[in-house]
Amino acid sequence: MKKTLVFLFVLALMLSLLGCTPQATPTSQPATLKVVALPILDTMPILVAQQQGLFSKYNLTVEFIPAGSAPERDQLVAAGQADGMLNEVLSALYFNKESARVQVVRYARAATKDAALFTLVANPNSGVKSVADLKGKSVGISEGTIIQYVTERLLMAEGVDPKEVKLTSVPKIDARLALVKSGELDAAVLPEPLASVAVKEGSIAIISDAAYPQYSFSTWTFRKEVLKNNPDAVKRFLLALEDAVALINADPAKAEWKQLLVDNKILPAPLAENFVVPPFVTAGVPTEEQFMDTLTWAKEKGFLQADQAYQDVITASFLPQK
Repeated sequence: MKKTLVFLFVLALMLSLLGCTPQATPTSQPATLKVVALPILDTMPILVAQQQGLFSKYNLTVEFIPAGSAPERDQLVAAGQADGMLNEVLSALYFNKESARVQVVRYARAATKDAALFTLVANPNSGVKSVADLKGKSVGISEGTIIQYVTERLLMAEGVDPKEVKLTSVPKIDARLALVKSGELDAAVLPEPLASVAVKEGSIAIISDAAYPQYSFSTWTFRKEVLKNNPDAVKRFLLALEDAVALINADPAKAEWKQLLVDNKILPAPLAENFVVPPFVTAGVPTEEQFMDTLTWAKEKGFLQADQAYQDVITASFLPQK
């Protein structure tokens, strides 16, 4: 009898400990998710998760689809050819213009005072040395995207009316870089590390979102249909990303990470030696204040007409539980 009681006590203790495990590996059936993103630094956690077998750890297969521009990315999601995407709140708002079709489930990357997502660079022969010099100059952006939103917010914060600047839409990132290098554009707003490439090749860094980090962040977003029909797969996806972010942040200068970026044509090889991966944001979602500022801007620009509810566009319910 005593042995039986001891066994039951030990069993109960073990079950209790297992129940308190903060991050148990899901035992769900195998699942596959297709995600699409532009070839930018923000994708690094998904690349690390693939390389390190973190998706497999959670019984998940992730098919990564590179896109050349934001419109191309959005078309793939709209057509159901991708389950999720690396985008931003503005993109999610556009998707939900008529009905709630997608939801943001996590930050992907966020600007900090020490690490920029986007930098406005100028051709050295443009005469642009400061934000004030941008008046009357051509600045390459991607119209109606976070690039335009961040650019206008930075200009306004520095006392320049965006209407005084010739904002020119060039959706493809590599084309924007080429045009500012050739001088066909006076300046352009580029994501990192391409902005660093431009500076290394002679362009001048004028301002970045590191000066006003509250305006700049990217997100992971999924179709509502996927969230409804396969919520466990999305949760496992975010668990794997969290593991990847922890690995990256623990050793940002690791040569293996830099080589991964080079292999995926995100980081040019000449920059790799001195490049240090910026910190990646841990589990969280955009705040209601960030959401409302984006929505207000989109309505002021005429890209959206109606209000949308924060909870329809953003949810924290799929994040790993601490």
